[in-house]
Amino acid sequence: MTTPPLHNRRALVTGSVQGIGLAMAQELARAGAQVVLHGLPDDAVHAAAREALSAITAQPVVSLSHDLADPAQVARMMEEVLATGPLDILVNNAGIQHTAALQDMPRARWDAILAINLSAAFDTMRLALPGMVERGYGRIINIASVHGLVASVNKAPYVAAKFGLVGLTRVAALEAAQAGSRASGGVTANCICPGWTETAIIEPQILARAEQFGGDREAGIRDLLKEKQPTGRTSLPEEIARTLVWLCDPAAHNLTGAAIPIDGGWTAQ
Repeated sequence: MTTPPLHNRRALVTGSVQGIGLAMAQELARAGAQVVLHGLPDDAVHAAAREALSAITAQPVVSLSHDLADPAQVARMMEEVLATGPLDILVNNAGIQHTAALQDMPRARWDAILAINLSAAFDTMRLALPGMVERGYGRIINIASVHGLVASVNKAPYVAAKFGLVGLTRVAALEAAQAGSRASGGVTANCICPGWTETAIIEPQILARAEQFGGDREAGIRDLLKEKQPTGRTSLPEEIARTLVWLCDPAAHNLTGAAIPIDGGWTAQ
């Protein structure tokens, strides 16, 4: 029987009780990792996510609900995670969004988006990195966005946070570059930058466009994506997750400091 590539590795995925985050947690579990879930404090959602992961691992699953807008709670979350074992893989996926023109953007929304989408990742990274460097293996994977590579109107704080996340990741990659070895797997830091991805968040937009084409969902998707994503196809959460799992493989020891777009050619234009 082949040993899973991430056997005995331990991972924390923020924002992982649903959507892309849950898909990533599931793929990590299938690859052999022990995954700690995290998400908003909805007991029913957490229970469903734990059940989905336990079905893969046949083991109890821990899920946390710390508020990442609060630095003290981020610190407590990391303290809890690190107190129960080494953390080999850190996936910063949690994020929020608010759309408005820059001059109309409430300052409170700016603060909240920067806190959750960028500052929380800084805190999780600074607390996770020392142990990774000491052990010679670690993976930091930050889920940015095409908006960490190109801008869009009405998304000033989101774009600022995602551009900042790409830069922060590159700094971490350089600072950890000499840790470990080919044999141990090294310590890497990378961003995944998804374009349009099929999640519950965009489903209302898809259905609204489909109505313009007699309910044809695929036609609605193509129309929704035509100005941005040349392939005209969305990504599925599990497709994003498979990229993440490959980045965790020891063979990816020299892939670090990258911002990998999964965007159907959006940022190639």
